[in-house]
Amino acid sequence: MEPRIWLIAGPTASGKSALALRLAAATGAEIVNADSMQLYADLRVVTARPSPDEEARAPHHLFGAVDAADGWSVGRWLRAATAVLGEIAARGRPAIVVGGTGLYFRALTRGLAEIPKVPAEVRRSAEAEYEAMGEDAFRARLAAPDPAAAQRIAPGDRQRLVRAWEVFAATAAPLSDWQSTGEPALTPGTWRAVALEPPRAALYARCDARLAAMVEAGALEEVRTLAARNLDPALPIMKAVGVREFSAQLRGEMTLAEALAAAQRETRRYAKRQTTWMRGQMAEWPRLPETDAEGRWRSFLALNPGLTP
Repeated sequence: MEPRIWLIAGPTASGKSALALRLAAATGAEIVNADSMQLYADLRVVTARPSPDEEARAPHHLFGAVDAADGWSVGRWLRAATAVLGEIAARGRPAIVVGGTGLYFRALTRGLAEIPKVPAEVRRSAEAEYEAMGEDAFRARLAAPDPAAAQRIAPGDRQRLVRAWEVFAATAAPLSDWQSTGEPALTPGTWRAVALEPPRAALYARCDARLAAMVEAGALEEVRTLAARNLDPALPIMKAVGVREFSAQLRGEMTLAEALAAAQRETRRYAKRQTTWMRGQMAEWPRLPETDAEGRWRSFLALNPGLTP
C-alpha cells in the first residue's frame, strides 16, 4: 500500500506550516512545498518560508531550492514535486504537500497537460502587445478565446496573462483547455486533503501582524539584496508581496510606515484572492476554520481518525 499523502492548502498566514510540522511529527512524514514564492532561495523572511529550526524538525523539499533568476512554471514545479513524492514513497514514508498556490494542487489532483513549446517570436510578440495595450485591454482580448483564464488570473499578474495569450496564439487552443486535459499526478485514493479557511477578520489580523514581524526579522535587507541583483522585473520572485513596497521605501519613495501599510494591504488582498480561488476550485475539500493551533489540530484529527495525537 502506498504511503498516504496529505495535502494542506490555505491562504497566506492561515497556519498551514504549523499544521504540516505537527502532522509530520505525528506521522514521520516529509514535507513538500506547494508555494510558488517559497520555491526561491532569495526571500526566506518575505515569503514566510520555514525557518532553519523548523526545517530541521522534518525533511523539507522544494523550499528555497531555486535561484530568483530562474522563473519556474506550474509544469516545472509539478515535474519536480512528482519526482520528490516518488522518492519519499520509495523510502516508505508519508508525505505532506503544503502551500498556498492553488494551481499547484490543481495540477497534482486534476492534471496539467504538456503544452507545446511556444516559439520565441510568439512570446516576444505577446510581451510587446501587453506593453502597448496595457493590462485591461490585454485581459479583455484574452477573455474572448479564454474567458476562464481572464477571470482566474489575478490583477497585476502580467506573467500569467501573457502566458495565456501566447499559448492561444501559438496553438489556437486556450490555455484553460490545455490545463484541463492532463492526467492527475496523484492516484485517486492515495491522498487526503484539507483547506484552512479562518474567518476573514482573524486572517487579516494575522496578515498584518506577520508583515510587521517580517520587518523586524530583516525583510528590508532581503529586498535590498534582491534589488541589487537587477533582475528582470517580470520574473515571478519580483512579484512577491512586499518586494515592490519595500523596494519603494529603500529608494526613498515611501516612509517605512507607508511601505509597511501598503504591503499589509496587498497581503490582505492576496489572502482574499487565495480564499476565493480555493472556494471555487477546492469546494469539495474539508475546511478547517479554527484560528488557534490546538483547535485546528483537533479538527484535523477528527477528519483523520486513524491518526494518534
